[in-house]
Amino acid sequence: MEGNLIGREETAYRLELTAAQLKVVHTALKTLRDDLGHEEADFRQVVDSVLAKLPEDHSIRAIDLSSSSRRS
Repeated sequence: MEGNLIGREETAYRLELTAAQLKVVHTALKTLRDDLGHEEADFRQVVDSVLAKLPEDHSIRAIDLSSSSRRS
């Protein structure tokens, strides 16, 4: 682990998100994953592991961004 401050499997960061922020992050990660090519399989695997930690697709789709933007 020489030169690394955070171990490969160690939690590096915790993040609290609103429902709207969660939907944006989920959508951005899925878009990124879909744009990755075969030569980026390692990176795609990491993106997939992050997506696996988020709620199921149907829960994300149920988030209504229009109601959260009215509160701003």
